[in-house]
Amino acid sequence: MHTRLHSNLNIEEAKDVVMAPRLSGRFISLSMVVMAYHQSTTRVARETTTFLVMDMLGPSLWDVWNSMGQAMSSHMVACIAVESISILEKLHSKGFVHGDVKPENFLLGQPGSPDEKKLFLIDLGLASKWKKASSSQHVEYDQRPDIFRGTIRYASVHAHLGRTGSRRDDLESLAYTLIFLIRGRLPWQGFQGDNKIFLVCKKKMATSADVLSCFCPPPFKHFLEMVTNMKFDEEPNYAKLISLFDSLIEVPASRPIRIDGALKVGQKRGRMVVNLEEEEQPKKKVRLGSPATQWISVYNARRPMKQRYHYNVADSRLHQHIEKGNEDGLYISCVASSANFWALIMDAGTGFGSQVYELSQIFLHKDWIMEQWEKNFYITAIAGATNGSSLVVMSKGTPYTQQSYKVSESFPYKWINKKWKEGFHVTSMGTAGNRWGVVMSRNAGYSDQVVELDFLYPSEGLHRRWESGYRITSSAGTPDQAAFILSIPKRKPLDETQETLRTSAFPSNHVKEKWAKNLYIASICYGRTAC
Repeated sequence: MHTRLHSNLNIEEAKDVVMAPRLSGRFISLSMVVMAYHQSTTRVARETTTFLVMDMLGPSLWDVWNSMGQAMSSHMVACIAVESISILEKLHSKGFVHGDVKPENFLLGQPGSPDEKKLFLIDLGLASKWKKASSSQHVEYDQRPDIFRGTIRYASVHAHLGRTGSRRDDLESLAYTLIFLIRGRLPWQGFQGDNKIFLVCKKKMATSADVLSCFCPPPFKHFLEMVTNMKFDEEPNYAKLISLFDSLIEVPASRPIRIDGALKVGQKRGRMVVNLEEEEQPKKKVRLGSPATQWISVYNARRPMKQRYHYNVADSRLHQHIEKGNEDGLYISCVASSANFWALIMDAGTGFGSQVYELSQIFLHKDWIMEQWEKNFYITAIAGATNGSSLVVMSKGTPYTQQSYKVSESFPYKWINKKWKEGFHVTSMGTAGNRWGVVMSRNAGYSDQVVELDFLYPSEGLHRRWESGYRITSSAGTPDQAAFILSIPKRKPLDETQETLRTSAFPSNHVKEKWAKNLYIASICYGRTAC
């Protein structure tokens, strides 16, 4: 970054010089966004050197916050709120999301200049497109739990979980920024260690709007609730978001921040005749600050077949249930555990020829598993209990040709992604307390797989995956998280109907209703469903 006094115009310029023989696509995109947002920006290309010329700005909101004793008035932050929303609306209208909204990236104009009270947004290094340039359609949803972009303190929960960035993420980060400027601290500050990102995200999900905004005027709580309940591709109602802060905006002479952009949005709002409060239906809140765990059962459409379930099964009674099922021609298709008791699903549609199982005090007993692999048995179901024990079921008659498994203290997405590249697919998952066990197999019959991982039941993500042709093939949950593997089979079934059900107790009252519709349990687990 170079600064010099312009000899003719008597103004200071800041030059960000990119030394490259040609303009890169990334530079072109970002410079065009900067120019669209900031009118005084100029781009000059001269042979082999590219210049991006921008105004020299003043202190950041972080600097101002520090200079004010690390506390800002709610009136000042309300002005910051409405102008920031206006700025983000302009950026979003160009098809981009910022990706790193925080106090350090909002700057005021230079002190003593006409723009000293004007707010600017800088640093588009993490900007990404939310809209396809070719079609103007929203980019497609995805989740990559191994990818995090942003600043941990202010990042949206969706950014923590590796979901594709969209407009809601900038607004959620803005909500955290505003509350920080008033309170001086956010509840998730102070976490350290390799799992810091996990702990911060968990805390964000567990902190309700009431708790987070308890020292802030009501508009900040309402703003937080609105933006954290937005859908992935939802178009924000910027005018309504700005209107939340009307009661906190003082007369022009006493405003510490200019709100020119917000006033323009307000003028548009004033021309609207609809009642914004009445036109929208209230949304179900997703972060209540009250964690809950439930049974999550998945049902697939099948031809009529015999299926049997057992639940609240003690260790000592496992053998008799399994033996009786085998006598009736049934094999275990999935297992789960809650409160150190087991649940078994047995049916006649597995295609297995024989089956063995082990109940062990070790979560996935390596020696026993390897011994069964030598006999051409493959893992077909696993579950763990909170006391650390596990139930492993291995079968003959599977299409698998090779298996690998991993036990991890956190969900092992990086390992899964590595194995995908080697031709493996997830075929079983289980948990014991907060430990994850994931089994992957070659020749599993899938053409593609994706993961949905969340600190609550990921309803939106699952529905988007269903719409793209994926179906849940494995599920598991801990007291903190729920994970779902969704797959596209190489051979699609005639009926692709799939339903999920969440219940506080084992769904014995619902299973028979599903059977009557030829829907059979395909996966079941007990884990986190609400925050």
